[in-house]
Amino acid sequence: MALDSTNREANVWDSIKKYFVDNFTGAITFDKALATPNIQGREVDRWISLVLGPCEFKTLSDLNLQIFVCSRQDNEWFKNAQLKDNVMELLVDETQTDGMRRIPFYASHPTDPWTLLGALLVQEVMEGSRLEAEDETKFKILNVRLRTASKV
Repeated sequence: MALDSTNREANVWDSIKKYFVDNFTGAITFDKALATPNIQGREVDRWISLVLGPCEFKTLSDLNLQIFVCSRQDNEWFKNAQLKDNVMELLVDETQTDGMRRIPFYASHPTDPWTLLGALLVQEVMEGSRLEAEDETKFKILNVRLRTASKV
């Protein structure tokens, strides 16, 4: 028996990556390493790292996304606060009566067109404390709880 498209972690991850690549104008990495990314030969001083955490696939699936909001050479956390605010704008939707963002959820494929399955609902964003790594990278972790209907 084949795994339903709504139960495929690859579809969840591809949909999240597509949403952020299409909507976020800054630097993005898809790994939790805090090393400053090199974008087209130059280092950036602020970026986000997306990491898909535990996923519990069931009728109402519970998915966890960690967003590391990172900055370097950042006096008084100013760049980090601006970046976090930009990310939060992608996670809330004031046009919805519940304020929750719906991220398009696709069945992805390397060569065929992607098929829209529904949405990943941003149900909750839990903001962590301000942290600083040994290399002076300042970062804050946003723990995002996503929900979606799945066929099990």
